[in-house]
Amino acid sequence: MDNKKNKNHGIWQRWLAKYRFVILNEETFEERVSYKLSRLNVFLAIGVIIVLLIATTFLVISRTQLKEYIPGYDSSEIRRQAIRNNYRMDSLQLELLRNQRYISSVNKVLRGDLDLQELETQMQLDTTQFSETTGFTTSSADSLLRAEVAQDDKYNLLASAGQTIPFVLFPPVSGTISQGFDSSVAHYAVDVVVPRSTPVKAAAEGNVIFASWTIETGYVVIIDHPFNIISVYKHNASLNVRQGDAVETGQVIAVAGNTGTMTTGPHLHFELWSDGYALNPEELIDFE
Repeated sequence: MDNKKNKNHGIWQRWLAKYRFVILNEETFEERVSYKLSRLNVFLAIGVIIVLLIATTFLVISRTQLKEYIPGYDSSEIRRQAIRNNYRMDSLQLELLRNQRYISSVNKVLRGDLDLQELETQMQLDTTQFSETTGFTTSSADSLLRAEVAQDDKYNLLASAGQTIPFVLFPPVSGTISQGFDSSVAHYAVDVVVPRSTPVKAAAEGNVIFASWTIETGYVVIIDHPFNIISVYKHNASLNVRQGDAVETGQVIAVAGNTGTMTTGPHLHFELWSDGYALNPEELIDFE
């Protein structure tokens, strides 16, 4: 027992044993600096230095941008930016889809091959998708009533126009109507006979969304008006506006002519659309 105590006491004495650390001048052997050290003091000093180095390194990395270079580090700011970018991408995809549908509809208007049955089917699909999204359901009787009312309103052009066009339309030209609105033959417009080079005026204020040449209908202008009204002017001899221009009511936008393959003489082919439905311009404008 005493031997064990003596052994432990001897180890502790070695740790506390004093040593002198001396720096001498090599030529004169003059003592310049001296320190009294022990093994325990040296061990504690080295330990404190290591702890300080670790703490300093941690603070430098955690408080600066150096942490971004640590493999596997997930920054909260990067996560927020990724979420925002994901939302923006979804919004852009939806906007791109809407623009593609809009451009497709404009192309159909330009070609004159818009199918009302297809349009009604698409609107029913959109309504069904909206109902599924919002959680609303309709009974079979309600659906039949809606279909009956829609069928009656489709041919009640004056009543429909009164609800969707709360402003007066300006006659684009004055002349004799050679062919009127007739949905049974897919002629969703009126053809107004006018002398060549007659000024064609905007039916209302709006923005030009199309102004260019097409093979079948020549120079065409399409204007987007308030309340989702679109007016179309075809077979012009020349155009006075460009896509993106803002026009006022009665502003000259083109000169009437006989351009395109689907024409037999100088006239204006004029169309009106409201929320995808063709309107009869004669019910809204006096061309005489």
